[in-house]
Amino acid sequence: MQKILIVEDEYSISQVLKAYLQKANFKTEQVFDGSEVIDTFESFNPDLVLLDVMLPNKSGWDLLKEIRTDYETPVIMLTALGDVNYRLEGLNDGADDYIAKPFNGEEVVARVNAVLRRSENKVQSVKQFGQLEVDYQGHRVFLNGKELDLTPRDLSLLLFLTAHPNQTFTREQLIDRVWGWEYEGSDRAVDLSIKRIRKTLQGWPGEEGEIRTLRGLGYQFSVYEDKQ
Repeated sequence: MQKILIVEDEYSISQVLKAYLQKANFKTEQVFDGSEVIDTFESFNPDLVLLDVMLPNKSGWDLLKEIRTDYETPVIMLTALGDVNYRLEGLNDGADDYIAKPFNGEEVVARVNAVLRRSENKVQSVKQFGQLEVDYQGHRVFLNGKELDLTPRDLSLLLFLTAHPNQTFTREQLIDRVWGWEYEGSDRAVDLSIKRIRKTLQGWPGEEGEIRTLRGLGYQFSVYEDKQ
């Protein structure tokens, strides 16, 4: 059961969030005062934080910066401030998403799930697949010691696939986990991205691995276990 820390000083709003998240099978902890957030964060060790901007004693912006100093835990900002500059401030300071009040409880749950899925890509290590080296923390991929030039989306897709070797994902799953639930384009984007990645990986020896197409199923980053 994944854990969500709800930081919201309005009791009624916090209770609504708690109810929706618990219904979605999340474990929750509530904090109503900015001065108590970091201690609760460290003891509860949440998988994600819902962080209100306007809090007593310490603002959500300050708390976001404190969390980002030592942790990569996903943070979704909650605020009644509608100005786009506030949204950009939160995203630039390391927030993973932004939800403006008033909000729909089901949308909050959907965004929480989307951010948690995207955070699965953030592996704190480097993996070696023969001559292919993947640096998850640095978001870089090397082939024969040379860094590959990939678009941000293609890089995100490759990082996700390599983080789940020998697992098959449908186009819909890849759209959901890499593009995000808010993406409204065609799943054809997955095919085009895979095509570009394969072209970039042309120098990777076939005996070490490949991105396979499984007809009727989806795509798989297929590697030999003894080459990882």
